[in-house]
Amino acid sequence: MKKNIHPEYKESKFICSCGNVEKLYATKDNVHVEICSKCHPFYSGKQKLVDSAGRVERFKNRYSKK
Repeated sequence: MKKNIHPEYKESKFICSCGNVEKLYATKDNVHVEICSKCHPFYSGKQKLVDSAGRVERFKNRYSKK
């Protein structure tokens, strides 16, 4: 294998918008995420509508006219 081409992995914090903090290994120190396994609907069993940049409103406006 070639030397000095692979990134250095170090322990980093993954911080979710719900407040959950996970310690994993990555190439960056701190990573901010929007959804983690604690608040994702598939894992938590709670339905949560995530609207990113008004996609739901654009969908409703687009198909309400037809």
